[in-house]
Amino acid sequence: MWTGDKVTNAYELIVNLLTTIGVYNQINGFFQSLGLDDILKIIIMLVELFLTWMERKVVAMVQVRYGPMVTGPRGLLQPVMDGVKLIGKEDIIPEKADKWIFTLAPFIIFVPALLVFIALPFGYSLIISNLRVGLLYIIAISAISPVAILLAGWASNNKYSLLGAMRAVAQDISYTIPLALAAIAVVLFTGSLSTVDIVEAQAGTWLGIIPKWFIFIQPLGFILFLIASIAEMGRIPFDFQESESELVAGFFTEYSGMKFAMFFLAEYAHLFAVSGIIVTLFLGGWTGPALPFIPVQITSLVYFLIKTYAVIFFAMWLRDTVPRVRIDQLLALGWKIMIPLALLNLLITGFVVTAGVIQ
Repeated sequence: MWTGDKVTNAYELIVNLLTTIGVYNQINGFFQSLGLDDILKIIIMLVELFLTWMERKVVAMVQVRYGPMVTGPRGLLQPVMDGVKLIGKEDIIPEKADKWIFTLAPFIIFVPALLVFIALPFGYSLIISNLRVGLLYIIAISAISPVAILLAGWASNNKYSLLGAMRAVAQDISYTIPLALAAIAVVLFTGSLSTVDIVEAQAGTWLGIIPKWFIFIQPLGFILFLIASIAEMGRIPFDFQESESELVAGFFTEYSGMKFAMFFLAEYAHLFAVSGIIVTLFLGGWTGPALPFIPVQITSLVYFLIKTYAVIFFAMWLRDTVPRVRIDQLLALGWKIMIPLALLNLLITGFVVTAGVIQ
């Protein structure tokens, strides 16, 4: 029911989309089983707002600035103030835009960012659904975002927006291939597409010291997956979807208010999800040394979050120190370097697994 309240309407539209897809009851049931009946609404409305504060602080640290300082202790309430500001902004739709697609695009890009969390193992027994094809599901869901960006760029009836959207699609096609090939190399070691099985395969140590994380036996795969993930997120040095120095703001040039906020939140939800996937595939997921008198569910969640935020910090630090490359360099890197290296890595992995070199 349309109430006129922007926040309530945005929440209801997201719930309706998740229900139509057939996953809302499953997600809501998971939170209810933990006794957290209201936490889902909080997560939907405030997905990764903390990351906006963290990114500003990391930028400030790298560039020797203060960052948020006034709104709350050390600026912790800055994301809340940003939300209040965006809620109060006028929702403007260009006169010649395709109004229905223009309105739906922000929600189409936000929902897949949430759906990725279904198959992401946050800790021991802390997963919404342990899908047997979890990794394939994550890669497939992640591929929806460029479609939403293309819709947003086309519906805006703006040449800058359309050009940014076309760049996003070209970028996604170029980097999804090496990303998938790097992930397949991990699957060869585990023999399973389940994210839980992948994490459990990394439990234990070699020689009692070295963790059995796949980063140590798949260093090239890790580097390729990391670069491809940053490119898929569209973050500097691969932010050609926006490119404010060339395209004003790219595909969301014409967006304002809560629609712009949905794109903004989706970016940070995607950042957290991708970082969690990297941790799951290459950094042992929730695994870590057991601590006495502390339940494994708590320690595993803490280990997962520490590793995830370490990857997030690296992505933020990279954004603040590396300049943007050119679009032709971006495509050449994907097609001429990363795809051949990913195929080579897959070939070597196949020989290693067949020969039984690593147990």
